[in-house]
Amino acid sequence: MSSSSPASSRYALSFTTGGLLEREAAVLAPVYAEHRDWAKVRDIAVEENLLQTRTHSTGVRRVREAVNRLSALSDREVAILADVTTSERGHLMWAAACRRYDLIGEFAEEVLRERFLTLAGTVSYEDYDSFYRAKAMWHDELSEVTDLSYKKLRQVVFKMMVEAGLLTTKGAIEPAFLSARVVECLTHRIPSDIRFFPTRVV
Repeated sequence: MSSSSPASSRYALSFTTGGLLEREAAVLAPVYAEHRDWAKVRDIAVEENLLQTRTHSTGVRRVREAVNRLSALSDREVAILADVTTSERGHLMWAAACRRYDLIGEFAEEVLRERFLTLAGTVSYEDYDSFYRAKAMWHDELSEVTDLSYKKLRQVVFKMMVEAGLLTTKGAIEPAFLSARVVECLTHRIPSDIRFFPTRVV
């Protein structure tokens, strides 16, 4: 069912911890390769402070969010995370965020990619605001978000796009040059997750 339908499930909005979490993914992926159990990865990462956070509570939050997103990837995708380039890892983690959070995925497809394909050239906070208002017509949970939380959610989405190399800090869209192995991963899903990227690859 379309997420713009009134009967849609609620959007998950718990993505304000960190940004793209690309560095965290590089640390946690090898642990998963060894144990094949995300709960165990989470416990080990927190206990041993693998992400080297200053406080325990920050470590718990960051590990939990990184694991939530990594678990949206296939085992093969997780397996190559430790070996790919920084750019490839960023692309995979952007795909993970889009899969885990429908709001981000729909924004990526309906605004970021669409504006790229129509040669708009930029994505702004105003574009996000218009997108969000349209979704809020069908999703009460979006209307219930406080102004402070709304600004934080928007800030993090744009931070992720910048960290994934899809947007400049000035809001200019950067075409995604996806490697062959990343394209193979993204096209393995139906519909293809290339729809989350500003690229003419189909």
